[in-house]
Amino acid sequence: MQRLIVAALAGVLFALPAHAEGDAAKGENVFKKCRACHDVGEGAKHKVGPELNDLFGRTAGSVEGFNYSAAMKAAGEEGLVWDDDTLTQYLKDPRNFVPKNKMAFAGLKKDDEVADVIAYLRQFSE
Repeated sequence: MQRLIVAALAGVLFALPAHAEGDAAKGENVFKKCRACHDVGEGAKHKVGPELNDLFGRTAGSVEGFNYSAAMKAAGEEGLVWDDDTLTQYLKDPRNFVPKNKMAFAGLKKDDEVADVIAYLRQFSE
């Protein structure tokens, strides 16, 4: 009986979708779509959007010196923290994920581009 339960649990766990591992080098190229508004890396500064260093584990709307929308501040106050899952959802459809935020970008529609940008941004988080 225990073996049956363990086998069933293992089957469920292995059936769950795994996060696609992105390619940071490809993500650097995809990030060119983001560069007009965001900066990342050494010496990064706020532009139209906040700089994106140390993004992973950061509460939304919390970088000092950037004027976030009320919607993004509220999302952070309600517990939105940036990680693989939340960034994936946000990058695919920013306006729907955090309604009334200031980001004008329509989103990345290709799953591989989203995974690649996340891999690229992860290099700048400790």
